Amino acid sequence: MAINEIVTDESLLPVLQTSAETLVQCQQLLSILNPDTLPNDSAKLQELSLAASKQQKVLFALLARLRGQNRGAIFRVRDTKQATAEARQEIDRLHLQLQNLYYEQKHLTGEIAACEAYDHKYLSLPLIPVQEFLELHPEHRETNEHDLMIARINHEHAEREKLEQARQELLKRKQALIAENKKRKDDLANLDQDLEKFVDAAKPIQKIFEKEY
Repeated sequence: MAINEIVTDESLLPVLQTSAETLVQCQQLLSILNPDTLPNDSAKLQELSLAASKQQKVLFALLARLRGQNRGAIFRVRDTKQATAEARQEIDRLHLQLQNLYYEQKHLTGEIAACEAYDHKYLSLPLIPVQEFLELHPEHRETNEHDLMIARINHEHAEREKLEQARQELLKRKQALIAENKKRKDDLANLDQDLEKFVDAAKPIQKIFEKEY
């Protein structure tokens, strides 16, 4: 597989191109400096040396460019690694947050299930039937089930408060009647004592009348 097919990053393609040009330049310089092809003529040898010097300068320029491109590629790799590390940390953070949300959801689901299965006391309250309640309070006919239950409980609470108030009033009347009856008993008892005293006081007079008649 060719290197161009392996490396597809746009930022690395100039490096490959410069590397290929440098390789070609090296091959040309080596071809010029090949001992087997060096001429014996000093003039041609001098001309060949001048050409090799030019090729060497071009090679050095290409090598300098290649080093710069390589340095830039290294910096970009570092930046990519840093960005990848930061992205991985963000992914790890989001994953941990997702796990926490999952556990929180699981906990809340369990709490909801426990609440739904809880034996609420209001379920055993002797509330009046829904239809009867709606006849008394037609304004709740369009009320949802939750608010309707609250309204029925409030109605039951209000009715029980009325009954308790009536019970307290009856209790007060009862206590008052008991107190009044006790007072009357005490008055009757005092009256009996007064009568007995009166009878005892009248006995001598009665005896006098009995002697005379």
